[in-house]
Amino acid sequence: MPSPFPGMDPYLEGYLWPDVHHRLADQISELLAPRLRPRYVARLSIRVLADQPPEDEIRIMYPDVEVVRSRRLAETRAPVLTSAVTAPTLTAPLTIPVFETRVTSVEVRDVAQNELVAVIEILSPVNKREPGLTRYLQKRAEFYETGVHLLEIDLLRRGTRPWSVAQLRATSYVVALTRAFSNKMEAWPLRLQDPLPTVPVPLRAPDPDVPLELSLAFSTIYDRAAYDLSIDYRQSPPPPPISPEDADWVKLQASKG
Repeated sequence: MPSPFPGMDPYLEGYLWPDVHHRLADQISELLAPRLRPRYVARLSIRVLADQPPEDEIRIMYPDVEVVRSRRLAETRAPVLTSAVTAPTLTAPLTIPVFETRVTSVEVRDVAQNELVAVIEILSPVNKREPGLTRYLQKRAEFYETGVHLLEIDLLRRGTRPWSVAQLRATSYVVALTRAFSNKMEAWPLRLQDPLPTVPVPLRAPDPDVPLELSLAFSTIYDRAAYDLSIDYRQSPPPPPISPEDADWVKLQASKG
């Protein structure tokens, strides 16, 4: 069953996102592979990052953690018989949740030298809040300095976007392309109502760009993963809240799911 939304499905921005992220990267690599032959290849790059999400992010991305916390809290509140003499309890003044987040990107490399030509980054929550945001900005700068094309795909409404342009911060989703050594960025601001675009993936001159059909990639993973069986479209999408001007449209689309 296809998603009831013509573009990105906002219901996938919650606990399903890590699965969506990995599958989308894999599908993008699969779509590009035959178009890159014989001079280039598409490879998956998987990084494991330490993540310290805030409480509200844990409730969105890690609902099982909240269930475990509730059970443990109930257990600690149960009456316990103790002896007259008890050992002192050492309690830390601060408890910080730490998770390991796997972030998958797509690398386009030339076959002759195995040199990095282009990177396709799918932004995750860890990229859109500190300290991960600063690390991501540093990584972007390294790509630019080394002459690597960068295609960025942001399909998450929450978090801080790595662009200072007001139009890109205000829109629901963004796809942005920075070509190697270029002082301009090509951008596709996307509303909830917009289908995902077909965008260029640059290679080395004089080779032409190859097209990447993001809509096809997304619809393919939605069907293969059977996300419709895991989503309750009768509920509201994960935070942040939908804007009032889009709320009725989202409710209408969700009713088709």
